[in-house]
Amino acid sequence: MSTTKALLIIADGSEEMEAVITADVLRRAKIDVTVAGLDGDKPVKCSRNIVLMPDTSLEQVREKEFDVIILPGGLGGSEAFAASELLGTLLKKQESIGKDIAAICAAPIALKSHKILLGKKITCYPGVVEKLKETHSVSEDRVVIDGNLITSRGPGTAFEFGLAMVEKYVGKEQAKTIGDAMLVKIGQ
Repeated sequence: MSTTKALLIIADGSEEMEAVITADVLRRAKIDVTVAGLDGDKPVKCSRNIVLMPDTSLEQVREKEFDVIILPGGLGGSEAFAASELLGTLLKKQESIGKDIAAICAAPIALKSHKILLGKKITCYPGVVEKLKETHSVSEDRVVIDGNLITSRGPGTAFEFGLAMVEKYVGKEQAKTIGDAMLVKIGQ
């Protein structure tokens, strides 16, 4: 098993494909993924009414250290992330110790709200670009890595998002092996 530890946070309104695909891809690479509920360890109703069960609550893991904190999109979940004081505190700590933060789709609005990694190059869902242009350099690339920030555009880029993290933490060869086994065609 990889020594990399990832924390993927979900909230009511999170985009289920982005959460599940990302966690699945990372776990295939033997990355230790903890799925935490923003508001407890109860079932989370996602953006398309699919219910996901977190492993734990964010409160229960607040003192643990993770190599990457991952925020899936979905407007409702992203707005909950942006409003959460606890998440803001954890993201600021993550930034201050130089560990990674990953956000996909609308989730980068939480970065703006909590004043995290300002000025970094990001990508995001087209519908939230205007909200982020004043605090971040916004790209239309499918996945963007700028130092300790990894961002992606939306549900259709979730495999690439997960594989970019696999490549970063486990290596390019493992990312290719996992992508090939899942029949993922990057860039087509």
